[in-house]
Amino acid sequence: MVFSLCLKVAEPEEASLIPRRPLCSVTTGLVIIGCLLLLLCGGWLLGTMFWLHGSSNNEPHKPPSPAAAGGQTPSSNTTQTGVHVAAASTRQEACSLIPETWRFDCYPERYIVVTKELCEARNCCFIPASSSTSHPSGGNGIPWCFYPPDFPSYSLRSINNTSLGQKGTLVKEVKTYYPEDIFTLELEMRYETNTRLRVRITDPSEPRFEVPVSVPTATMNAENPDYVVELSKNPFGLIVKRKSTGMVLVNTTVAPLFYANQFLQFSTVLPTPFIYGLGEHRSTFLHDVHWNTLTMWARDVPPTEKTNLYGAHPFYLAMEEGGNSHGFFMLNSNAMDVALQPAPALTWRTIGGILDFYIFLGPEPGSVIQQYMEVIGYPAMPIYWAMGYHLCRWGYKTSNSTWDVVRSLRNYGIPQDVQWNDIDYMDKFMDFTYDPTNFGTLPDLVKDLHAHDQRYVIILDPGISSTQPEGSYWPYDEGLKRGVFMKDDENRTLIGKVWPGLTAYPDFSDEVTHEWWYDNLQKFHQKVPFDGLWIDMNEPSNFLDGSTHDCPSNHWEYPPYTPSVLGDLLRAKTVCASAQQKLSLHYNLHSLYGLMEAKASASALKRITAKRPFVISRSTFPSQGMYSGHWLGDNRSQWKDLYTSIAGILTFNLLGIPLVGADVCGFSEEPQEEMCVRWTQLGAFYPFTRNHNALDMKPQDPTAFSPLARTAMKQALLLRYSLFPLLYTLFHHAHVHGHTVARPLMFEFPKDVKTYGIDKQFLWGQSLLVTPVLNPGVDSVVGYFPEALWYDYYTVRATPTKRHHLAVNSTPLPSGVLLEIIENGSYVLHAPLDKINLHLREGSITPTQTPNLTLWVSSGQPLHLVSALTEDGSATGDLFWDDGESIDTFETNQYAYIVFNVTKVLALTFFFFFFFFLNYATRPVNIKQIQQYKDYFSLTKTHQTRQRRAEIQVTL
Repeated sequence: MVFSLCLKVAEPEEASLIPRRPLCSVTTGLVIIGCLLLLLCGGWLLGTMFWLHGSSNNEPHKPPSPAAAGGQTPSSNTTQTGVHVAAASTRQEACSLIPETWRFDCYPERYIVVTKELCEARNCCFIPASSSTSHPSGGNGIPWCFYPPDFPSYSLRSINNTSLGQKGTLVKEVKTYYPEDIFTLELEMRYETNTRLRVRITDPSEPRFEVPVSVPTATMNAENPDYVVELSKNPFGLIVKRKSTGMVLVNTTVAPLFYANQFLQFSTVLPTPFIYGLGEHRSTFLHDVHWNTLTMWARDVPPTEKTNLYGAHPFYLAMEEGGNSHGFFMLNSNAMDVALQPAPALTWRTIGGILDFYIFLGPEPGSVIQQYMEVIGYPAMPIYWAMGYHLCRWGYKTSNSTWDVVRSLRNYGIPQDVQWNDIDYMDKFMDFTYDPTNFGTLPDLVKDLHAHDQRYVIILDPGISSTQPEGSYWPYDEGLKRGVFMKDDENRTLIGKVWPGLTAYPDFSDEVTHEWWYDNLQKFHQKVPFDGLWIDMNEPSNFLDGSTHDCPSNHWEYPPYTPSVLGDLLRAKTVCASAQQKLSLHYNLHSLYGLMEAKASASALKRITAKRPFVISRSTFPSQGMYSGHWLGDNRSQWKDLYTSIAGILTFNLLGIPLVGADVCGFSEEPQEEMCVRWTQLGAFYPFTRNHNALDMKPQDPTAFSPLARTAMKQALLLRYSLFPLLYTLFHHAHVHGHTVARPLMFEFPKDVKTYGIDKQFLWGQSLLVTPVLNPGVDSVVGYFPEALWYDYYTVRATPTKRHHLAVNSTPLPSGVLLEIIENGSYVLHAPLDKINLHLREGSITPTQTPNLTLWVSSGQPLHLVSALTEDGSATGDLFWDDGESIDTFETNQYAYIVFNVTKVLALTFFFFFFFFLNYATRPVNIKQIQQYKDYFSLTKTHQTRQRRAEIQVTL
């Protein structure tokens, strides 16, 4: 049938009078119908194209079928092929537009050569990179497989205001390539303070493991936050800006959010390449952002580059353009990779827990650390002798030989506060025992140390021997009875192997274990009255991989993704990830083991000694500074280790553990005399200084070297002891205010970009600059001096240079103080073998005292002041003083705090008097003398109950 379509068109009255026929014909009708059909077909075709393109996005992780991998069948529709080609071309073009520095790795698994097929099975871009630093498999370098812009992620479904900030719901509809996706998440943003933002992303349907570290609980919204929060809805993204400058601190829109049961990941833009922290790793202080993956999973291994070491600290400090800084803390204890890339950007990739992170606004770097300490806890105030000289070695072999070394140091007048023993003091390497044959005189040695105002520290490993006859070893028998040991997946006591042989591991996440630990320490203290604890091997370390019964083959031992841990398995040289503990599986608690043992140890020592506890731990985690210090592990007697130790102590001061140091002279390998002298000089300015070396190595205490070397070491240690009032005051500020003790130069000069990468010099506090020699065979050292007036600590004469004001003598002195300017701010300083260069910053007053063989004796000597005046004749300083050992003296107002100020009023009249009295910069002044000259100085004091606070105002 043929339909005739007639259209009658109305005409205006002015139209032609010639009669017109209606516009009606079969041909015209067919043309119109054809046009309509063509429009319908075109719409269908376009819809099909969008549907095909969209389907690849909706199921991006489904592996291609063998047929699809082999190409189209001969009967494939030509039009459909064209659509696929067009879609693929569009995807390829979008991928090619992503700069190499902005590629976020879609295939981070190691040891897999990622092919185009593997990559596209994850719906990701595959483009081999041009650079030699690229990689086709998981690792450091430009990724070949990376996320496209349209990779499926979460969308923000709803957002509501709360009393603390905002809560929202995140929803995802597409499965990823890791199992057990969580499709609905709860987003919570807490505006906790004006400088602290907390963000939590959790599973609202099921509780997940959260780190059992106490953090502040905010009760109200910040009134005037220094940050602005913006949210991207689809895909979801979080953007945090600094309100004052508009600087973007966090921007997670650059890559998709993953939240599966055992794979959580997000990426963020970094506003700067100047990134610090992220411990524990051996590296420079300033991290390299050029494709650098830092793995966190506590591991027993000597300090090695690009390796996860003893502790885990997911916190970084970033220096922004213009001198501002901010911090970021990820509160997560599971194994993780933190991937830095040169965009600059960073990816957090963890395999458990939740996403719970803080952003600290600073803006000064010191303020960032204070804000971080407010969350994780301020470090404890150390007992006074913790700041003395400590001596140890593995291989004294007998208590008498240990005693001989102590006597030798006394005879040479070398200061020493603490003697240690390594595991050779134990009976068969078993905790809470001592060898009755070789160390039979150990109790007498400790008694002698105490008689000379010295202290004794023992080592303990967590592994408890499990092979002794029943009833013969109380720690194991009692531990079994109380059920304090970790269990395997079949609820048996997990048995590993360390120094005493087969061992069980205490579960320090259980308070019952803490009480058992205290009981053991108390019983042993009655035999050997030790003063402090060195807790080693607490990653926990294991000579086996897992246990004597192996580990089960399950998703805890073999997660869908394993971070780049040394040994490739979570159980490598530790216990099974599936081991059972009181709070959770070891999978979640592993990196917390050292923290929990430190907490139990500090608590026990407080009860036993009724004094501040001294604990040094190898494994650490955020908040550890509340319970222990840290040493940097089993380093080597090499010049490189000498240098990298500075980065280590600076990093741990950022991480809230200021009581930190490296083994002076190196632990393993034979030390060279010159290196040991230089290391002792540097070690004298570690916050914690201990000389320690390994079994069968030559002795390396100061008495083991030539008279010249021995004298140089002695002078360095006496110098440390003379500066004890300053060091003690710095630790007070760390405890009360969250300050650093050993401090990077950038903290005091944040606008000087030249300071950002300096890790060959450092400060004590604000004003004492340490410039050590770090190379062999030299008698000079290059130092950088930021814009200020600097005084040589030893031989000052106020003759400042024109630009950077470094005050030195105008002519060389016998000690060899020389100066050569090599560039603006950098100088060559003479550094003979018996000297470490120290400089005082203008405007500072440094308290000192006459040194003696122990800090207890030294602390009874007169105090002196070293004043380094500014060009206008002013200076300030302070002193914190208490009995050195009582718990919570500041909190209970049992202390003295004195503030010193110098102000020049009539320079002409009083200059010569003050020059004579203070030598204008560094000659000591006795506090008692200041009081005697009250006619010249105004002195004001304020008294409180059990507390003394004084301000001494010196007016010139």
